[in-house]
Amino acid sequence: MVEHQLRGRGIRDERVLAAMGDLPREMFLPPNLADEAYFDGALPIDAGQTISQPYIVGLMTELLGPHPGMRVLEIGTGSGYQAAVLARIGCDVLSIERHPELAATARTRLAAPTLADPDGAPLSDHIRIEVGDGSVGWRIRAPFEGIIVTAAAPRVPDPLRRQLADGGRLVIPIGPLKTQELIQVIRRGDGFEERSFGACVFVPLIGAAAYDEATLHAHRRLGPFRI
Repeated sequence: MVEHQLRGRGIRDERVLAAMGDLPREMFLPPNLADEAYFDGALPIDAGQTISQPYIVGLMTELLGPHPGMRVLEIGTGSGYQAAVLARIGCDVLSIERHPELAATARTRLAAPTLADPDGAPLSDHIRIEVGDGSVGWRIRAPFEGIIVTAAAPRVPDPLRRQLADGGRLVIPIGPLKTQELIQVIRRGDGFEERSFGACVFVPLIGAAAYDEATLHAHRRLGPFRI
């Protein structure tokens, strides 16, 4: 996975490559999908969500510019895999999940003794998981040096812009429900630099500053969208 799907496609951050190489990805999937853990694509998990393609995880992590001690806000805990990659690098992660059952499962999984940082401490020591509306961030813990959003929004949510530290980076898929662009936002004082890193497809970010349930319900009546 590391050599062909990540390094072979241009991921160069050695911290990212090492973290993803060290983590057993099969631990973050339902047992019936363990054999497909290193499949070159997204896979389904509970609550209608997905674990992203390894390359996308690597690219988003690299675009964040992670380093030990970095304070990161993750929107969409899902399986816990993205948070685990960041924690393995040494980041301190606050992760917000909309689905309580996913949050509970991720907390249990990340406390496993087999998931540890390079010093042997549980990855859960670096990760706090909260249940809530991730589209509005977590104001009382702001600002964050990095914000990573693992679901698609129609635009960059204003609350997340405000909670990004000066010089910090935000990585988020932006666009309509069927296909999006992966966007990196860097805060420069009161201004924001934005750059696109290509097409992607994510499940929608649901919340006050993203997609609402009524919009999604209307869209589903017209037919399913890809995840």
